[in-house]
Amino acid sequence: MSLEQTKRRVGILGGMGPEATVLLMRRVIDLTSACDDSDHVPLIVDNNTEVPSRIKAIVEKNGADPAPVLATMARNLEACGAKALAMPCNTAHHYASFIEGAVHIPFLNMIEMSAQRVSAMTLTKTRVGLLASPAVQSTGIFDRAFSRVQIETLYPGDPGQMLDAIRCVKVDSADRTARQTLDRAARELMDNGADVLLVACSELSIIADAIPNSFPRVDTIDVLAKGIVEFSGAKLRAVDEGQVM
Repeated sequence: MSLEQTKRRVGILGGMGPEATVLLMRRVIDLTSACDDSDHVPLIVDNNTEVPSRIKAIVEKNGADPAPVLATMARNLEACGAKALAMPCNTAHHYASFIEGAVHIPFLNMIEMSAQRVSAMTLTKTRVGLLASPAVQSTGIFDRAFSRVQIETLYPGDPGQMLDAIRCVKVDSADRTARQTLDRAARELMDNGADVLLVACSELSIIADAIPNSFPRVDTIDVLAKGIVEFSGAKLRAVDEGQVM
């Protein structure tokens, strides 16, 4: 039996940013139980670094619309044999309807899956602290998803600092200032009553080790990686979720 028959290929709308795209692929590999190459998830990746800036389009309101580019990427990935689509950029999920409308295959929505993952956790209360781009906050994509599962969303008080940290990671993922900002934001959210943190920006996923280990958290990149493995039909590696998804 051929690989095409045994596992379903997933197309990745990537390049937003490139390092985050590689991180998603790495997490997919880490979550796959494999003894040989053929045990892994077949991926088709469009690492398109020329998708118009989501920050310019959403926050600054002076940039080109990313939606047509994302729709074209989706169609091309379907034409190349993808049986589902996934996208590691949280902010770009603002354009999910354009992606879904361009193809005839499922879109593995990281926002909705993450809300369901947090909802399934055993929580004494129902507040999630979002470590995310201000574009995520302004679009309300997570607020709507969490409201459907009766969970309140909290954000850091200074969205500008979060954007600065994200931009620093895009330049240099080893940047200490970005890690310090993420640490402060995580502590602020927990002090303000968050029951769990959600790492909701793929650049911040790259530096998520800056979050104190004692803080319960879920990373949207991990949620998406798990969804990809499960959709493909590959065998999921058993993991100890503990404090971190």
